[in-house]
This record gives sequence, C-alpha cells and structure tokens, in this order.
Amino acid sequence: MIQTVEIEAHRTAPALPEHVRMVHDAAMLDAIDDPVVTLAVWQRSSPLARPDLTGVPTIRFASHSGSVAHGIASALAGLPPQDWHHLLATDVQHLARLYAALTGEDRVEVRLERVTGDGCWKFHADYVALRLITTYCGRATQWLPQGASVEAEPRALAPGDVGLFKGRERAGERAIIHRSPPIAGTGEDRLLLVIDAPWPEEDA
Repeated sequence: MIQTVEIEAHRTAPALPEHVRMVHDAAMLDAIDDPVVTLAVWQRSSPLARPDLTGVPTIRFASHSGSVAHGIASALAGLPPQDWHHLLATDVQHLARLYAALTGEDRVEVRLERVTGDGCWKFHADYVALRLITTYCGRATQWLPQGASVEAEPRALAPGDVGLFKGRERAGERAIIHRSPPIAGTGEDRLLLVIDAPWPEEDA
C-alpha cells in the first residue's frame, strides 16, 4: 500500500521545467552556469528551529565574504542572546562564501530581514546578474516556469532551500520570475536572507 501511494505521488508531481535544477548538494549549484538554467535550488532543511523573531532588525551591509559572520553577529548584539544567533551567523557566512565562489565576487552585499507583510508580492525579475535567496522560517519565495501567466499557480521553495536566481543582467528576458509569498494579515512572519554582488561604489 505504501509503495502504491509513493508511485502515485510521483506521477502527480508537476514536471520540473528545463530551466530549473533542484539539487541535494551545494557543490551542484554550479548548474546555474548552464545557459539554459535560470534557477538552481539546493534543497535542504533549515538550520534553524522556529526561532522567536521578536526585535530582529533589518540587517544590510557589504563586506568581504569572509567577514559576513562578524557583520551578522554585530547586528544581533543588541538583542538578548539566543542560541540560534550563532547558528544563523555561521550559516550566512557559509552561504556568502558559496555565492562568492560561484560568482567570483570577493565582496558581497547581505540583507537579512524579518518580513511580516507582502514584501515584493508582484511577480518580477530582478535587475541583477545572480541573487541568492533563502527563507530560514516561514513561507519561502514563489516562482513561475518560463512562459507561465502571472495568474498561474506558482511553485515555491521550501524553508531552508537555497535558490540562485538569474536576473536580467545575466539572463535578459529569460530571467526567472518570482515573488515574495503574500502573508499580510495572516499573522505569519518570515526570516529572509538575500545575497548579491555589492553595488559599485560611487566615484569620489
């Protein structure tokens, strides 16, 4: 009976579009270098149990990829100490180094925020080359297969999944279409991490 259920679930699961890769090893995220691929997802469990996000500030900074843990720890230093703070800083550091290795960027821009509203609730493509997104807790980023209408049922990452999203700078009109899940009025919250290449510094 169990075998029958598993087979039936496999048959009814939506087929994965050609431009999306789901992998179970961070090393396989280099699939994003395939010109066809616009979204590569490392499927993993969130390293955080459901934390209390009360008072968590929006954290945004640019730094060398090897100094990210220090930046996160410094930003959280004003809160009552929690065990998950160290786990979070360590994981963000790991993802920053991963992003740096994949992009060749020595410096990265990090944004970590507690989201309680709809955020970027409209489907869109980012005007960046490559963006790393993970949701540590709460509903995760939704995306659409290429050619799908914005009225179509969206697909979604799971909490903990690490997505590499190709933007318009790298994929042009084929850039991956995605949005924040609409949660306004539900009482839900999310802990969202975004890692990008930093914006060029203005000329002095």
